[in-house]
Amino acid sequence: MEPPLLDENEQNLFANPAADPRKMRRIIAEDPEWSLATVPRLIDICVKHIVNNFADTIRFAENPLLDELKPKHKDKVLEALATDLPLKITAPLVSDEGYWKRCCKSRWSVCDTDQYGDSWKRMFFERNMEDLIENFVPESTELLEITETLELSKDFIKRLRIKQLLPQIKDVSSGLPQDDEISDQGSDTGTDDSLDHFDFGPIINKLPNLAELSITYGVRNCGMNFEWSLFEFTQKDCSLLAKAVKSCRHLQVLRLQRCQIEDEKARLIISHLLDHPNLKVLDLSHNRIGDKTGRAVGKLLSVNKILEEVNLCDNNIQAEGASAIAFSLKRNSTLKTLNLKLNRIGDEGGRNICQALMQTSTLLHIDLSSNGLGEHVAANLAEVLSHNQSLEHIIIACNKLGVAGGRVLQEGLENNKVLQTFDLRLTDISQQSEHSIMNVIKSNKEKSSGSAIIA
Repeated sequence: MEPPLLDENEQNLFANPAADPRKMRRIIAEDPEWSLATVPRLIDICVKHIVNNFADTIRFAENPLLDELKPKHKDKVLEALATDLPLKITAPLVSDEGYWKRCCKSRWSVCDTDQYGDSWKRMFFERNMEDLIENFVPESTELLEITETLELSKDFIKRLRIKQLLPQIKDVSSGLPQDDEISDQGSDTGTDDSLDHFDFGPIINKLPNLAELSITYGVRNCGMNFEWSLFEFTQKDCSLLAKAVKSCRHLQVLRLQRCQIEDEKARLIISHLLDHPNLKVLDLSHNRIGDKTGRAVGKLLSVNKILEEVNLCDNNIQAEGASAIAFSLKRNSTLKTLNLKLNRIGDEGGRNICQALMQTSTLLHIDLSSNGLGEHVAANLAEVLSHNQSLEHIIIACNKLGVAGGRVLQEGLENNKVLQTFDLRLTDISQQSEHSIMNVIKSNKEKSSGSAIIA
């Protein structure tokens, strides 16, 4: 007898008894939010463990795990690393620009890598060192943090721009006058209680790539605690800095702006730069230097064979100092920029400078604005414009050249083919002369641009 025929559903149940809904069981999780999708992958667990124990991992491992990870896993670790890890851990190990970008943005609101060779790591180390120096208080702050950071940062620091230097804390018990005892006259002229600042000697020699040093001896945002001593560039400061700069043979740029530097101190600094092998830029703008410093700069121009820029803007240089600079300028073959803006060289100094410009063939930019120059200097300058074939930028604004001086300059510029900037604002020349001069300048610019495109 043949068995009864089974339909399709019955055949499936017979082949797979578990498919019978009457015999199936369901597991209900006690956690209603549990889902298989929330279980992390093993690699994610490992990455998280490395991040959370990064400092200990590096401390105890001979070969840091970060270098052994695959690129995609290494990127995940770097993206998750905290930006406040000790520098002694991250500096020698992490070269990823993305990590240092996060470090910079978490610390400073304005970040621009254009001035740091497009390197976020260099930006972090330079600005970090600047902050440490700017907040250092002599005889109160421990130098250990700076020296430790310096050892980690030395290969990345190429420029230091120090915008303030804090003086040592005044010892009240030493009998120095209190604020309410200082007279109004003392507030204007300064006091004798000069306070020294940070000594750059111990750090400059440990920075093998330092090319630029810019320092302002003063305190920002001092508010009601203002005292002249906070802005005093002391004799000790000057002596220590001069020795430090002289020993830094790879330094190319030195800027000492707004430091209240006088002739004696400026001459001391320049005397230590006479045989410097790499100095290309010297900036002593916005100080109190005069003719003695002008003579010292003239000597520097005579000796230094690579100096390209000198900035003496906003000082007290008069005819004698300008004449000394002009005398050396005749024999100099490297200087490209000279800034004497906001001094008092007068007609005599201006004539001597113009005579020097007749003989120099390397100077490209000169600024003589606000120097008390008159019509007589305009005649000398017109002669320069006729013969000098190197000057590309002349700024002579805020001088009383007059209408006659403007006509002379217009005539002198007729055959000039190289000048591309000629600032004549507030010089009392006529609009007609100014218009004609600007047309010549425009033509020179167009020819220069066309030559550059062809080249």
